[in-house]
Amino acid sequence: MTEFLGGLGEFFDAVASPTTALVRYALLAGLIASVTFGIVGGFVVTRRISYIAAAISHSILGGIGASIFMSRTYDWPWCTPLVGSIVAALGSALVIGLVSLLAREREDTIIGAIWSTGMAVGVLFIYFAPGPAVNPESFIFGNILLTSKADLVVTAVLGAIVVGVTALNYQKLLAVCFDEEFVRLRGVRASGYYLLLLCLIGLSVV
Repeated sequence: MTEFLGGLGEFFDAVASPTTALVRYALLAGLIASVTFGIVGGFVVTRRISYIAAAISHSILGGIGASIFMSRTYDWPWCTPLVGSIVAALGSALVIGLVSLLAREREDTIIGAIWSTGMAVGVLFIYFAPGPAVNPESFIFGNILLTSKADLVVTAVLGAIVVGVTALNYQKLLAVCFDEEFVRLRGVRASGYYLLLLCLIGLSVV
């Protein structure tokens, strides 16, 4: 018990110390992400679309690879991995959502295609990108201790967007997760809220 309390004290000292800002940034980023994941994860479990969430998260590598390739090839400084991941996440969410709504019998096919194609395209773009080699695993797994102040700001902004949109549409999102047909009969655009939910999942993954 004494060792635990001592270690806890050292942790809080590291968080408060101005020389170890990376620990503070990592802690804040983890707290923001946990709130976002907790809110969106409840809808994912209720709707039983964990496989869709997994496909969106893996397809992001395609956007990251494309952004690295384009930024180095065409010298586009604005085309960062963050921009690529956001575009890929939202694009994958909309494609999967539209196919799920318009052709339910092909839902499993498009999910598998988005999952595998996104990762394959990302690896190819990273491999052929000019300049120093990039390890795809650094983007797939990441390291929270490498969180910078800019990363923390982006995480906070995306988290605020997800939480804010969810709070404004909570009742309708929850109703769509439980009984989409009933919601549609009540005159609510269930398909639109389903696509909104998938986009929120994509932003949460980013």
